[in-house]
Amino acid sequence: MRYGYARVSSRDQNIARQIAALSDCGIEKECIFIDRESGKNFNRKNYQRMLRKLKSEDEIYVKSIDRLGRDYDEIIRQWQFITKKKEAHVIVIDFPLLDTRKKADGLTGKFIADMVLQILSYVAQVERENIHQRQMEGIREAKKRGVTFGRPRKAIPESFASVADMWNEGKVSLREGARLLETNHVTFESWLKQCGYK
Repeated sequence: MRYGYARVSSRDQNIARQIAALSDCGIEKECIFIDRESGKNFNRKNYQRMLRKLKSEDEIYVKSIDRLGRDYDEIIRQWQFITKKKEAHVIVIDFPLLDTRKKADGLTGKFIADMVLQILSYVAQVERENIHQRQMEGIREAKKRGVTFGRPRKAIPESFASVADMWNEGKVSLREGARLLETNHVTFESWLKQCGYK
């Protein structure tokens, strides 16, 4: 049996390209499994459904290797589970060297596919780490320029001083004081620290 697998995250909406590539390989529409979740979440419903159906010598087509997972270890784990435990084949459309059906080369062909997989998975992991590092550097630079992130801080109300004094004298608890100021206890505690109450 031939199956196709496509995945997009909420940020990535190019599912049509993946489905078109799978259809071009002759995968029937009812044999294409689609998940719209992050690759970090490997409890993906349709991916798991596809794996349960998988039998020895079945074929899984994916457009690119990162559809199997979002980091090096997960891609390798999924590849080994499919090819070794399930004894099925993986065909990566965008990278013909990653095709475990190739019997002509025998053991050498499988060795090359496994080696190329490891290299590509490593490169994908490094790229994700570089993207994260660039994001963090951008955030640091923006903060240096005075850019603020998140929602604005809630202003301390005029009635804060009297409620803070009541809290300081033990007349109200932290939660009661927060309720009087129509906020939560974490914000009230933050205001107390900010204004030097102990």
